[in-house]
Amino acid sequence: MKLAALATASLALAAGSLQVSLTAAGHSPKVGAHWPYTVHATVGGKAAAGTVTAQIVDPLGGKHPVGFGKKKGNVTNVKFTGTFSDFVIWPASSVGYPLVFRITVKAGGRTKVVNYQVTVKK
Repeated sequence: MKLAALATASLALAAGSLQVSLTAAGHSPKVGAHWPYTVHATVGGKAAAGTVTAQIVDPLGGKHPVGFGKKKGNVTNVKFTGTFSDFVIWPASSVGYPLVFRITVKAGGRTKVVNYQVTVKK
C-alpha cells in the first residue's frame, strides 16, 4: 500500500506543476478597440490540455463573464491545449474603474488563477 502511494506521489512530481501565463496588450485598454490576450498553459514543460475561463472582477468584487471576441457565448470552461487566444472589446461603462481581468485554467486536476489589473481609457 505504501509503495503504491509513493509511486503515485513520484508520478505527480515527475509530471510537474501547472504553469500558466497571460500576455495582454497593456493595462490601459481603449474603449471599443480590440484588446488581444493570450493564455499559455504547460505541465512539465509540455502543452497542457484543459479549460480556460475569463472574467472581469469589478471594484466591489462582482465577477462578470467575458464574451468571445467573435463567437457567441462566453469564455467559460473552454477546452484548449497549450495556447488560447482571443480579444475583449471593453464597453464605455468600464472607463476609469480599477478592474481585474481574471483567467482561470484547469488542467490535470490542477487550477491556476492569473489576475491582471486593467483600467479602461477613452
